[in-house]
Amino acid sequence: MRIPRSRTRLSSTLAAGAVAGALAASTLAGAAPVVAHSDGGHHEHSTRAGVDPAEEAALGREHAEEHAATRAGAEDLGTYPQATRTARLKMLTETQTETNKEYKASEFGAFKEYFDSPDFGVHIAQLPTGKVLLFSFERIETDPTKETAPTQIVGAANRGRAFLWDPAKGTGERAFKKVTPPAVTMPDSTGISRPAPIFCAGHAFLPNGMLGVFGGNLGGNGGSGAKLSFVFDPWSETWAMNEDMSVGRWYPSVVTGPDGRMLIMSGQSELGWGTPTPIVERFPALRDPVPYRTTDIPRFQTVDRFRADAPYKLDYPHLFSLRDGKIYGLGRSHDQQWLFDPVKETRSDLAHRPDGVNRSYGSAVPLPGGFRGPDSVLVLGGDRTDPNTYQLAAGKWKTKEARAFGRTQDNTLLLPDGNLLTVNGSYDIRDYGNGLYNPNADLKYRHTELRDENGDWRLGPVQRLARGYHSNAVVLPDGRVMVTGDEAQQIANDRNIKDDLDGTIEMYEPSYLHNGARPALDSAPSRPLVFDQRFTVSSSTTDDVKRAVLLAPTTATHSVNTSQRHVELRIKRQGGGELELQAPPSAEAAPPGWYMLFLLNEEGVPSIAKWISLEPSGARS
Repeated sequence: MRIPRSRTRLSSTLAAGAVAGALAASTLAGAAPVVAHSDGGHHEHSTRAGVDPAEEAALGREHAEEHAATRAGAEDLGTYPQATRTARLKMLTETQTETNKEYKASEFGAFKEYFDSPDFGVHIAQLPTGKVLLFSFERIETDPTKETAPTQIVGAANRGRAFLWDPAKGTGERAFKKVTPPAVTMPDSTGISRPAPIFCAGHAFLPNGMLGVFGGNLGGNGGSGAKLSFVFDPWSETWAMNEDMSVGRWYPSVVTGPDGRMLIMSGQSELGWGTPTPIVERFPALRDPVPYRTTDIPRFQTVDRFRADAPYKLDYPHLFSLRDGKIYGLGRSHDQQWLFDPVKETRSDLAHRPDGVNRSYGSAVPLPGGFRGPDSVLVLGGDRTDPNTYQLAAGKWKTKEARAFGRTQDNTLLLPDGNLLTVNGSYDIRDYGNGLYNPNADLKYRHTELRDENGDWRLGPVQRLARGYHSNAVVLPDGRVMVTGDEAQQIANDRNIKDDLDGTIEMYEPSYLHNGARPALDSAPSRPLVFDQRFTVSSSTTDDVKRAVLLAPTTATHSVNTSQRHVELRIKRQGGGELELQAPPSAEAAPPGWYMLFLLNEEGVPSIAKWISLEPSGARS
């Protein structure tokens, strides 16, 4: 692990954390510390007086104590003034600038833009139109030391929202378009219609580039699951409603298999927190066709029941479709690691993860596997005490190279060159290092980390905000990384809490964008490609091209990103302004759908991507 020089940088950033603590001392002097942490579940607990008997009867002692602690903390802290937000952001901006002077962009990359967004970005999806979908909730609170989401709200205030960001239009308000979820009347006895509360849902892409979104928040009972089922159509930029699932899901995971159908697992049921469902559902149902055309919009379609159950104790498991065609379900509990056969509809056991703990939300990434697609997964993060990474390959776990420190709530991305980038992270869920709902984060978590082709990690430059719970990141078609999410940190550092720009976005440019000119990818086929097909692209720099890769667009929430995939393409011929490439050999290597095609030169600098789609032969017949 190559970090000696970076240790100095880490120390300087920790010193910046002391500045942050001094800055916030007057505001946070009354905050009481959390006395115990959960073992990886959604909530942290503290024991206090003031427990509401009705809450205790409905939710249990521990959960009611958490609510009492939150109320007591809010009373101690009072309001959160704009002056504090402004001073915090100024300090973070200055320390980022000073710290990152030591990081050469051509070696570590660089953060370049930081701008306001109308949404928190609790959920994010890189769409095949080049635009990015962000969705979350309408905040009920502007004080980051209180619960901002309407998780416990029954009625109209429990509502969702969504926006599209168009990078081609820049960073101003005109670059964002509101795409509000459809209005629904939830089964909460209020009879009040509101934009569907799809926050804390699960999502994945259909083969036609549309985003399936399942579950959400019913409201009350510590977090109750909604049965909602939607598709977002990036081509018309509209939502389509489907029939409800058979069970509510709050915090489910969704993955697309080689047949183009999605498996939906886990999540708290409509009965409330502490009732995870073991039922696995499939969309589209087997009786319905898989949508391949961009005009095939699933409307009022149903899910069907997958024959095997998935009794996860903890929510948001990591799900991946690997080159053997199986679905790998890697639970946050070390002893809930399962293999699903989407054809036989069976579940079998995988070896227990060797760390022996329950991991709070952390990353997992299918590692690049060459021309045939990924055959292993790297699990990392989710435990602030454990910097190790764990690789599952051929059914066996290996402890791999450690990162500089443990962190939870991190996001790790596959880059076009096959290397990994970790952004975001925190001490725990909503405990940022200084107590429940205290937004003054341990600033070491602003450090990025970079993993090279040898598997070695090193610390990289720091981002503006230390984004933890509900943070997200995606790779854009131009190779940049968009970083967003964490409503508490965004609200705590809002430039103007009275406007409608609740969120922020920060742009990171990996080192490959600071190492010379890009190769050119001038055109690529607009028609769908079938597996193993040879196809031609044009490039005015064919002699410079050394690799061609497909990178799947990703959709993420709560550190879960099931759609990541990096597949090498064979270069069969190049020269004369053209390259002949060969598509992945099968749907097991790369599930049908839309991909970003990058050309890379010898230094690993990527072209700007072109979008291509893959589908089985005869899919449209």
